[in-house]
Amino acid sequence: MNDRSHISVILDRTGSMQDIRVDVVGGYNAFLAAQKDGPGQATLSLVQFDSQDPYEVLHAYADLATVAPLSLDQYVPRATTPLYDAMGRGILDLEAWLASRPDAERPSKVIFVVVTDGQENASKEFDRARVNRLIEAKKQLGWDFVFLSADLGAFDEAGDLGVDYRSRLMFDKTTEGNRAAWDLASEKVALRRSSLARDIEFNDIERTSASKSHRPA
Repeated sequence: MNDRSHISVILDRTGSMQDIRVDVVGGYNAFLAAQKDGPGQATLSLVQFDSQDPYEVLHAYADLATVAPLSLDQYVPRATTPLYDAMGRGILDLEAWLASRPDAERPSKVIFVVVTDGQENASKEFDRARVNRLIEAKKQLGWDFVFLSADLGAFDEAGDLGVDYRSRLMFDKTTEGNRAAWDLASEKVALRRSSLARDIEFNDIERTSASKSHRPA
């Protein structure tokens, strides 16, 4: 088995993210920098979503070392939340890309990270049941799904979509909460890429560091 990894980041760019716009850009860029220093070879995709553009691809399966930081000019929150459409398209696009790769170049670890602060309210192509079927099928193939949320409703909804509780993290919609979420996600992704962890799992101490409103499972 090779040491290649692929990371897809599906990033909420809706209007309610305006309050933490600078923090989100900084958190993502810190995540990116840490992954560049991580183990093995990796590719990365970055997709922003809102109801004006449910699937804006900024990077598609790019060599991680070549990916430029996200800028404030690129990340301008607006509109509403087609969460299902962004997740569904992201999974199907990634599935097609993986199928097109020669066996020797296909990553052994696939990590799908969603960052949002709100619940679904604008999807047109995908519904909850369809996304759930996709996630459950890909989990059987070994994909890792990570869900970072500043909204309790979206956090709970991710469970209905099939994202395991251990791989979901609530964060306070503050500079500190946002930083903790990105830092913890980066640490867990790096451990998974290195095969030092069999999956991505947040513990209760880590959950408390990201959210004062943390609730046990």
